Amino acid sequence: MTTQTIESLIGSHPFFVGLGAEFTRFVAGCAKNRYAEKGEYLAHEGDEAAALFLVRRGKVSIETNVPGRGGVMVETLGAGDMSGWSWLFPPHKWTFDIKALEGTSFVELNGKCLREKCEGDPRLGYEVAKRLAGMMVERLRSTRLRLLDLYGDHSA
Repeated sequence: MTTQTIESLIGSHPFFVGLGAEFTRFVAGCAKNRYAEKGEYLAHEGDEAAALFLVRRGKVSIETNVPGRGGVMVETLGAGDMSGWSWLFPPHKWTFDIKALEGTSFVELNGKCLREKCEGDPRLGYEVAKRLAGMMVERLRSTRLRLLDLYGDHSA
């Protein structure tokens, strides 16, 4: 069995691929390897957003609370996906719940630590911001397609 370092886990995750060894080493100081059991929450809507999650194995759901219905799944994420951008933007509060749908391995990057490193090194900050923005664009496209499917004119 091969043991991977936190640097190699970060460097091989699609969100950070190509970032370079210097930045990967720098960011690794903010990270820890984690595991969540099925049904365990990684984040709760409204709580302090304190992390960026890099999913390695397993699945998590992004959920929102709907009055009278409880938690409603908005999206499912799996290996190679990331979740959590609220750590970067004030007021640093989660806008969704994140729940493990099965046993899930992930790297958790401390949001405050990562934010300080991004502010201290504008090149790193720019790279992380570009990657987050790209991921946000993809999530918005995906949401748009789901909405079109849900509310589109299916009479044709």
